[in-house]
Amino acid sequence: MTDPDLPTTGPSQAALARARALAALDGAELGDRLVVRAHHGDGARDALGELTDRTADTVTIATRRGPVTVRRSDVVAAKPVPPPPPRRARRSEVEPSS
Repeated sequence: MTDPDLPTTGPSQAALARARALAALDGAELGDRLVVRAHHGDGARDALGELTDRTADTVTIATRRGPVTVRRSDVVAAKPVPPPPPRRARRSEVEPSS
């Protein structure tokens, strides 16, 4: 159902999100921490890590599982993220309280 008072032309929400994502990728510096969501098969795949390479067609994110290269044409969303939290000490390394 559409509202006749609302404009029906203009970019879709998906197109706006993609434009914001590509702007975030273009504005990021190598070494910045990002999350990038891209089409992958019938679904989507996220890559979280540091931006290590950027070409006209791809971006490469260094994830914990290794580098992930994503085609810019597959990008659905992207944004900068804060650094990971510091690692917590193991239970055996924590001194018992008295």
